[in-house]
Amino acid sequence: MTTAGRPEGVRTDARLVVPAVAVWVGAFTVTGGRPLWVLAPVVALAAALAVGWVLGRRVAAVAVAGLLCLAGGAGVAGLHVAAVAGSGLAALAADGATAELAGTVTGDPAVRHGGTRGDHRAGDLVVVPARVTSVRARGGGFRTRVAVVLLARDLRWRGLLPGQAVSWSGRLGQPRAGHGEAAVVVVRGPPELHGRPPAVQRAAGRLRAGLRDAADGLARDPRGLLPGLVVGDTSRVTAALDADLRTSGMTHLVAVSGSNVAVVASFVLLAGRWVGLRGRVLPAAAALAVVGFVVLARPQPSVLRAAVMGGVGLLALATGRRRRGLGALGAAVTVLLLADPWLARSYGFVLSALATAGLVLLAPAWAAAWRACGLPRPVAEALAVAMAAQLLCAPVIVLLSGQVSLVAVPANLLAAPAVAPATVLGVLAAAVAPVSPPAAEVLARVAELPVAWIAAVAHRAAAVPDAAVPWPGSVTGALVLAVATGAAVLVARGLGRRPAVAAGVVVVVAVGLAAAAASPGWPPRGWLLAVCDVGQGDALVLASGAGAAVVVDAGPDPRAVDRCLRGLGVRRVAMVLLTHLHADHVEGLPGVLRGRTVGEVVTGSYDEPAGELARVHRWTRRARVPLTTAVVGERMRAGPLSWQVLWPSRVIGEGSVPNNSSLVLLVRTHGVRLLLTGDVEPPAQRALLAGLLAAGQPLGTVDVLKVAHHGSAYQDPALLAAARPRLAVVSVGADNDYGHPARSTMLVLRRSGAVVGRTDRDGTLLVVGDRRQLRLVRAG
Repeated sequence: MTTAGRPEGVRTDARLVVPAVAVWVGAFTVTGGRPLWVLAPVVALAAALAVGWVLGRRVAAVAVAGLLCLAGGAGVAGLHVAAVAGSGLAALAADGATAELAGTVTGDPAVRHGGTRGDHRAGDLVVVPARVTSVRARGGGFRTRVAVVLLARDLRWRGLLPGQAVSWSGRLGQPRAGHGEAAVVVVRGPPELHGRPPAVQRAAGRLRAGLRDAADGLARDPRGLLPGLVVGDTSRVTAALDADLRTSGMTHLVAVSGSNVAVVASFVLLAGRWVGLRGRVLPAAAALAVVGFVVLARPQPSVLRAAVMGGVGLLALATGRRRRGLGALGAAVTVLLLADPWLARSYGFVLSALATAGLVLLAPAWAAAWRACGLPRPVAEALAVAMAAQLLCAPVIVLLSGQVSLVAVPANLLAAPAVAPATVLGVLAAAVAPVSPPAAEVLARVAELPVAWIAAVAHRAAAVPDAAVPWPGSVTGALVLAVATGAAVLVARGLGRRPAVAAGVVVVVAVGLAAAAASPGWPPRGWLLAVCDVGQGDALVLASGAGAAVVVDAGPDPRAVDRCLRGLGVRRVAMVLLTHLHADHVEGLPGVLRGRTVGEVVTGSYDEPAGELARVHRWTRRARVPLTTAVVGERMRAGPLSWQVLWPSRVIGEGSVPNNSSLVLLVRTHGVRLLLTGDVEPPAQRALLAGLLAAGQPLGTVDVLKVAHHGSAYQDPALLAAARPRLAVVSVGADNDYGHPARSTMLVLRRSGAVVGRTDRDGTLLVVGDRRQLRLVRAG
């Protein structure tokens, strides 16, 4: 006998859910910098307490427990927030001070952008999490213990291991709210090392390096994906595979989570039983393996959550008291949030918790129901697991990506059989690499087959027409999706008993999908560049992934650029590049920063007008976004985008100095070359061409040209002749006082065969397609 698809006598133990949710709410509100927000749930719980007292003491007890846990979560978070705010480092960061610091690296350095210049790497931004122990600034010093994020251009930071004691100097800036760091430090020069990292971190570093070395001989996709599956090392995952993993809803496979911990623990338990281990020795061996895996993968939020839950389960197995899964999840969430309240604002943490909740609450009942309908048990369970996790995580994923993947469930279902073998073989390869590199290479070769299958599934799923559909990437959009998902689940439960209703639902869904397919929507699929209609100014948006972009200039009006980005569904901006500091290129910056995650704001090397630079400093400090300076020749990357800074290599006094000091960028995406020229005038254009020729790197033809200085008459014919663009776009305001765009410039462009678009007549312009089929889409 079963009840609601769950075996009789098996109940979901939800007693620890209320404390976990209450602690989460308290930590979330306080770490967001608005402690008074916690009063709203306090009032709600107090009302629940009053109602519970009327309805019965048991309900009242639950309300009291929730209220106490809410207070506990808020209190612990308040202590952490106070420690950061009162550290002294936060005050220095608010002033943009320069300081000498010492501390310890707390995680693996990550390279945000990549590229080469000459015979060495250039343009890489190494992001290093660290904990500061001493600070020296303004002629004095003090000791502290707070987290910071280091941004370094020197690649010698990239090889540091967690636990390494180090000192450095740099300029302090304010971090983004809700992340737990006291400052962001733009580092000057290489790290100064003190001693060696702990032995366990050195061992983990050797294991991770051994896995990368063992995978060196594999094909391109498996070479990058195997370390990602095993330890979350995605440094060698190609941009194409990364984009297809996102579209197919499979990015969780390269974000080490509970599934990895479960695979390792299960393998050790099976192997232990096979060699004759029994009793409490078996879970002890599994616990030791989990600890080793967490060290190898680094204690990321999802790994910590999975390890704590695994510890609860292993303890239950050792003592003979088997806890319910939801109770274990509640205990894990409560413990981790009390230890680190900043996890309350981690997307990885919430996705991990929701996926586990889906597996506990929904998957068993669905699997049982589908087995009763005749599906084989492995198929029913795999389908239930994939669907349950996807449904509960979808509202959060849409906040990150601005899209809903329609192929996520079948793609994950097809990939699931290969995940466990690939993970186990990868862990074994890492484990034996320090002892026998040839054996590790053999294991990696065996792992190549399941890893290649996972990559092939991602590529094929992403290639399905309309594999992912746009969805509002806002809180409202997430709530609407959650409500729609819940309603669909409730309706689906009764459709089997009501064939007529089921047929009606199928017809409605089919008509809705047909209507959606018939409507092209905005933005059209496959857009590469948007030239926003912001009036007399520049604001360009380069697509770098679902809901993500790189913004070049921000126009003169915050409302206009914000409206353009919202229309494009951009929620995450990897970088804002301000070509120069004239108002028509930078005054809209607050609109870009408003309500979006922005990684970095970059300016050129020329610091005039000083008033605009001061405003940019103020806006970025207020938004707690790092402000850095571009270096000529550096190459950077964001998703499928890569770009090189071609200019300015020197200051030209002729004409407008700020205009001639504009950043000029050569962008590549999906095989398309785009030249973005800011406001450079003929002297700078001639110097740019001459410099490229002298360096043996002639410009060559480009596919898209952003015409300099709003299409003014001040253009060097040699630049237009060298570029020979297929498409030319002009960002210009209607009825402006400057006579832009000049008739002579438009005539030269059209005679060259370029398709010309201009925002004063066409509205926002989109470049859509790829190198083989490129077109200009006009909004006006």
